[in-house]
Amino acid sequence: MGVEYRFTIKEMPEEMRPRERMLRNGPEALTDVELIAILLRSGTPTSTALELAAQLLARFEGIRGLMAAGIEELQEVKGIGPAKAIEVRAALELGRRVAAAPAVGRPVIRTPDDAAAVVMENFRHLDREHFGVLVLNTKHQVLAHERVSVGTLNSSSVHPREVFKNAVRRNAAALVLVHNHPSGDPTPSRQDIELTRRLVEAGQIMGIEILDHIIVGDNKYTSFKAEGLL
Repeated sequence: MGVEYRFTIKEMPEEMRPRERMLRNGPEALTDVELIAILLRSGTPTSTALELAAQLLARFEGIRGLMAAGIEELQEVKGIGPAKAIEVRAALELGRRVAAAPAVGRPVIRTPDDAAAVVMENFRHLDREHFGVLVLNTKHQVLAHERVSVGTLNSSSVHPREVFKNAVRRNAAALVLVHNHPSGDPTPSRQDIELTRRLVEAGQIMGIEILDHIIVGDNKYTSFKAEGLL
C-alpha cells in the first residue's frame, strides 16, 4: 500500500499561501478558512493548517458557531490543542468586542465647522503645505485622518491614487480634503480649485463623494462647499 503524499502550506505555490495572499491583497480578500489557518499557524502530521481550519468551521457550522465555542469544545477537534484553542478563542473574542464597541469618540462631519474643528490645530501652524483627507463612513463619522503629501501643492504632487488608496481600503463613503496655507490666508488658489475638480471627478468614478475641501489658515479656514466651489 503506497504512502499518500500531502502538500504542506510551505510547499504550495506562493500565490495560494494565506499569509502571502494577505500581504499582497489585504485581509478582506481571504476566506474564513484562510484567516483561521493564519491563526492556527501550523497543521498536524496528517492535516495542513488550511484543512484544520476547514474542519473547525465545519464542526461548528461556520464562523458564528465558532465564536460561540469554548476552549474545551475547540479541543474536541483533532489537532487543536490548548495553545491553538486559546489563540483562536482570543482572536474571535477581540473581533466580538470590536463589533460590539460603540462608535463613541468619532467626530461626525455635518458642517464645514465640524471638519475645521477636527483639523485646525494640526494644520494651522505648519510651515509647509500639507495635504490630507478625513475618511468618513456612511454616517459621516471620521474613520481616519490621513496625511497624503507634504510640500508644494500642485496637481502632480497630489495624485488621486494616493488620495483614494486608504479610503478604498477602509470602505469609505466620503472624504473631506484638507490642506493648509502657511501664509495664514486660506483663500483658494487656481491650483487649489483645479486639484479639487480633478479629485471630485476621480471620486465620482470611485463612488466616493468629496464632501468638502477645507483650506486652513491662521485660525481661520475656507470651505469649498460653503463658497459654492464644490
